[in-house]
This record gives sequence, C-alpha cells and structure tokens, in this order.
Amino acid sequence: MTHVKLLQLTRENFAPFGELLMLDGAEHFPINRGSTERYHALSQVDVQSNGGAPIISLFRGQAFQLPFQLSVMERHPLGSQAFIPLTKDPLQRYLVIVAKPCYQTEIEITQNLCAFIAHGFTGVSYAKGVWHHPLVSLDEVSDFIVVDRKGPGNNCDEIELTSQFIVDRV
Repeated sequence: MTHVKLLQLTRENFAPFGELLMLDGAEHFPINRGSTERYHALSQVDVQSNGGAPIISLFRGQAFQLPFQLSVMERHPLGSQAFIPLTKDPLQRYLVIVAKPCYQTEIEITQNLCAFIAHGFTGVSYAKGVWHHPLVSLDEVSDFIVVDRKGPGNNCDEIELTSQFIVDRV
C-alpha cells in the first residue's frame, strides 16, 4: 500500500494541473450600480477541440472519509473540467488527486500523484488532459457546479488502479 502525501492547496502548487477558482486574490470590481461585486474570469474554459461546446452540470458527490483508497484515475483529453462547490461553509472539504497529463501508464501516473484538500468555496479547473480521481466529497454529501465539454470524440480516458493507494492525514 502506498500513501499519497497531501500538499497545501495554493495557486502555485496547483498550477501544473490547472487553475484554482477562489475569490482571494482574484480580479474584482463592482457592477450593477454597486449592488454586485464581480469576480472576473476566475478560469478559462478550454473545450473547443474537435467541435466541443461548454456545458454546465450539477454533480452531487457522496460523502467519503479519510483515509481514502483511490480506485481509478481519469482524464479529459479534449477539454478542461471545472468543479465549483455550492457551499458557504468554510469547513466543507473535498479531495483533489491529480497527475500531469504527460503520464500515460498506471505506473507513471501513480508515481507522480499529488493530493490536496480543498475547503469551502475554493474550486478547481483541471486543465485539458490532467489525470484526476473522480469527485471525492469529504464528510458530507456535497453539490458542485461542473463546467466541462460535450461534443464528438472520446473525452474520457480511465485507468483502473491495480495497486493500493491511500490518501490520509499523513
């Protein structure tokens, strides 16, 4: 069994895998005669390969606990995929497990895994081709707005993990 180390979730640490969607440090300005604050262009949507179009969906993630055993990794070679939590609770958490898109085999992917815990309203946008574990809500059922791609072509590659990989508090 291999333990996957948890890293601190910062814009810099997550940059090789995509973008963080967070209000801290984001460009923002008032609109609607000052009644609304617009947090502008938190992420780019990259879904136009092969005639793709952006879609918005709601994902409801079931609750899991740490330690968590990984079962599969997936990637979307034709488009980015953003997860935006629908919560105001800063203690609500979800697990983010990623590997760079350049890896092709289970051994390469799993030797280069990174894991993060996202809190509250912080979202993630996986860049095109980034390997990631499917949604892992921690502690409670959680809802997410997901922006990703629909269109022709195979946009989901999966690798079932044959070895045991665990993410815990270590």
